[in-house]
Amino acid sequence: MKMIVAIKQLNHEGVQGSQEFIIEILMLSLLHHPNLMSLKGYCTDGDEKLLVYEYMPKGSLEDHLFNLGPGKVPLDWNTRMRIAVDTARGMEYLHVKANPPVIFRDLKPANILLDNEFHARLSDFGLAKLGPVGDRTHVSTRVMGTYGYCAPEYAMSGKLTLKSDIYSLGVVLLEILSGRKSIDPNRSRAEQNLINWARPCFKDKTRYIQLVDPALHGRYPWRCFQHFVAIVAICLQEVPAHRPLISDVVVALEYLASQPYYPESSGSRNQSKPSSSHQDYSRY
Repeated sequence: MKMIVAIKQLNHEGVQGSQEFIIEILMLSLLHHPNLMSLKGYCTDGDEKLLVYEYMPKGSLEDHLFNLGPGKVPLDWNTRMRIAVDTARGMEYLHVKANPPVIFRDLKPANILLDNEFHARLSDFGLAKLGPVGDRTHVSTRVMGTYGYCAPEYAMSGKLTLKSDIYSLGVVLLEILSGRKSIDPNRSRAEQNLINWARPCFKDKTRYIQLVDPALHGRYPWRCFQHFVAIVAICLQEVPAHRPLISDVVVALEYLASQPYYPESSGSRNQSKPSSSHQDYSRY
């Protein structure tokens, strides 16, 4: 039986590559979930080391958010919600179902791969770390990951917790919402750091509209959009204890995904325009 697979070759530069290769094999041999990449096999021959994965035909989330070439259609609202839910479900498995829990540590759009139906799977477990158990509150480790996605307390002290992943998830969710990169040197100085630019908007509902990706062309449900901004904001809290548990994030995102946007039948209720409602969205 023929099978299309994806091959990942070890980067030969430095010892870290070999360590990541071993960690990836161990993690994906033990962890199994529909929203995690499936490792089909691996091979080594001297310095040559290869990982064999299932093939994800739609590439990465990064390709569809930031690398849209001619003829590529931007992700619609419903697809973005599906990807957000799948990503959070994968994280929930790592944090809650895995024993001991696993801190992914390198969540970013490049590590979220998509199948033909745009269902998402987390990939690249080379930096994953077993989380704290028992009375331990954190894991002390060398700071690794990608600039722009690391939680501030981890970047400053090397103290890694499950809440560090929640911050990274918040960054990715904000990228899904806005279509902007976490760090973009091509923008004006005030907008190069996505989180710093977005924080004032979180505090003022009249500015929420500034956060939405123009590529959506107004095709999204306004109330669900407000909920989504609230989820992003709470995940990006600077104090780790103020960030939600991943299971709560999953419940909130699943609710939004259960309210799909159908422009042809939604009428004015789903139009992208500020609502006069003063409902409190903080519980999401």
